[in-house]
Amino acid sequence: MRKLNILLTVCFALVFASTAQPQSPAGVNNAELSGNYAFTFNGMTTGGGGASTVFAGVGRFTADGAGNLINGELDTNGIGPQEKLIAQTFIGTYQIGADHRGVMNLNIPGGGTLAFAMMANGNAKFIEIDAAGGHGTVGSGTMEKTDTTAYNTSQITGDYAFGMVGLDGSNNRTAIAGRFTANGAGTFTNGASDVNQSGLFTTWNLVGANYIVTDTVSGRGIMNLPPLAGGVPTNLNFIFYIVNAGKLFAMETDAVTIATPLLNGVVLQQQSPTGGFSSASLSGGMVIYLTGRAGSGCGGGIGPASNVLAGLLSANGVGGLNLTYDQNCGGAPTSTTGLLGTYSLASNGRTAIRVGTNYLVAYLVSSNQAIFIVPDSSVLFGFGEPQAPVSFTNSTVKGTYAGSTTTPATLGVGIFSGEFTADGASPTGNITGIEDIGAPSGASTGVAANATYSVASTPTNGRGTIAGSVGGNGIMYIVSPSKFVVVSLSDLNPAVLIFEQ
Repeated sequence: MRKLNILLTVCFALVFASTAQPQSPAGVNNAELSGNYAFTFNGMTTGGGGASTVFAGVGRFTADGAGNLINGELDTNGIGPQEKLIAQTFIGTYQIGADHRGVMNLNIPGGGTLAFAMMANGNAKFIEIDAAGGHGTVGSGTMEKTDTTAYNTSQITGDYAFGMVGLDGSNNRTAIAGRFTANGAGTFTNGASDVNQSGLFTTWNLVGANYIVTDTVSGRGIMNLPPLAGGVPTNLNFIFYIVNAGKLFAMETDAVTIATPLLNGVVLQQQSPTGGFSSASLSGGMVIYLTGRAGSGCGGGIGPASNVLAGLLSANGVGGLNLTYDQNCGGAPTSTTGLLGTYSLASNGRTAIRVGTNYLVAYLVSSNQAIFIVPDSSVLFGFGEPQAPVSFTNSTVKGTYAGSTTTPATLGVGIFSGEFTADGASPTGNITGIEDIGAPSGASTGVAANATYSVASTPTNGRGTIAGSVGGNGIMYIVSPSKFVVVSLSDLNPAVLIFEQ
């Protein structure tokens, strides 16, 4: 991403203060990153002393497949003018090693160094690794190949669901999930949303929202939403970069204050059936993974703590569901199985879910795919993905995966990206890999990692255990043979980890 304050600029370091080197042989797989990409980043900036402020960025670049970045453009936002870049152009370089891990250097004010892990589809997961000595920015993001034919306002048309999350100037968490219809001419209609501001949950109808692709070369555009949070009298303004006609990376550009959060997220085209969604649009299994930021007292701590959850929601297509999940709030893990609940699903995709006394809202993107928001004080927010309809065993998790930490909720969350290989052995499988770790104290690159895992044979629902330096002592939920998520139950600063081929 970038260093946010030139006075704090330092060279990134390894954990033993040695100079970081690219993978060996360097550049051997540079052709894996080739073409046009959009990216999104969520993180935090610290100036020392353990305090942090929110930071986010979105942008695009072209990779030539030979180690060079051209046509780069970046928008960032955070606390203070030094954190803000507007359509900042950049070039850069990258090197991808034999193990498909890469290092990228961006030529932007203050500099920026990223470590990334390639996936088979040409996309990548990345982290920032140039913080050191308690100063700088840490966080994670994703780079995705773009469709340049969608770089036009007219291509943004149809029904979309959206989800955005972030912190305000006092590090209070806010999330928004919703949907609207784009007319291809710059106007959103039929808008609806749910907002959680540190536990204050509100449902809003969006009226008067609009958008435009301002640059048909870079795929950059602006989006304006009507007042959503805290009675703020002005609209919320976003920059977006197009991945394709069905996906936008969007970041709020308003000044970050105690009343205005910095929101960053995604807009996804809804694949609704003829006549709209119905109860039948939830049928079968959905793996969900959510992240929140709890206040003092979570896990017995005295400060903010990360609150994470992963689980399996199984719906019957007629309004009934079953929920199994594992949660860790600041080092206080819980596991719950077989909760019965109900759901009601509107034709626009908004879904109200009730499990016992708990309530959550989802906006469907397609059948069994959704954006989730929970009206709790930690502002749990995340995604649900359709689980492959197969019986899962250890052999399901086999092959090479790119892994990374999802959006960190607190500064203490361990942030990494890396490449890992699972052997699929039974009854206990083995994962080995190499990871790059970003931390305020300094980066650790090329760190060997290993773990064992075991997928439950009964029930064959894709839930399993994992233990070792990959995910700590945690629980895994398999989405499909090509993807699984992990929640650590032993970590005082937990996160949701994503592994994807």
